[in-house]
Amino acid sequence: MSADELFKHPRSLIEDFDFGPQTARVFDDMLERSVPFYGEIQRMIAEMAAAIAAAGTTLYDLGCSTGTTLRTLDRALPADIRFVGIDSSPDMLQRAGAKLSAQGCSRPIELLCLDLERGVLIKDASVVVMILTLQFIRPLRREAVVADIVRGLNEGGALILVEKDLGANSTVNRLFIEYYYDFKRRNGYSDTEIAQKRESLENVLIPYHYAENQDLLLRQGFRVCEPFFRWYNFCGILALK
Repeated sequence: MSADELFKHPRSLIEDFDFGPQTARVFDDMLERSVPFYGEIQRMIAEMAAAIAAAGTTLYDLGCSTGTTLRTLDRALPADIRFVGIDSSPDMLQRAGAKLSAQGCSRPIELLCLDLERGVLIKDASVVVMILTLQFIRPLRREAVVADIVRGLNEGGALILVEKDLGANSTVNRLFIEYYYDFKRRNGYSDTEIAQKRESLENVLIPYHYAENQDLLLRQGFRVCEPFFRWYNFCGILALK
């Protein structure tokens, strides 16, 4: 695993964050050091997916990046569940393919390079996972993406969603963000790295409040929407159709 040093050195110009080859190379380290309780979130996702996935159906990972979640799910789910991983970055998908091949997965896994904002065709799905993905989709396109998910899910199927979100008010939001930066400092990121990455993400990662995400999911047809994880400004949501 290559160390994440993308923002280690001061830059005169901060460009928008992207998921190209440089990010893909260090992405696993970035997740481990930037997402609180990342390993536990993965375990929880696998636990819920194993309970909900129906025999002979399909599981989709939207924004599958380097395939970590698919690899975790492969260990937890029966071999008769088909897997489809979708990402807009060919560099991420290349690493996902190599990672899954090295593990010797128990099933064929289809990896597709698609831009979710242009729509996604989901068929016969019992589980869809979106881990820190919806926040990168432009707000104007999120309704359509969630509608695509609901349309492709079987009755009783689930969306497992993990997002950064905004605090209930400005004071809470500032506190949660500062606690998150403290977390990143404890994991070895400098103030320069934190500040430069924040600027890089400013126009790319657009979080909602929890209530906004909940309303979006219920409005598009999910009958149940419950948080399963919360750490300051990170939230996991289980939505059932």
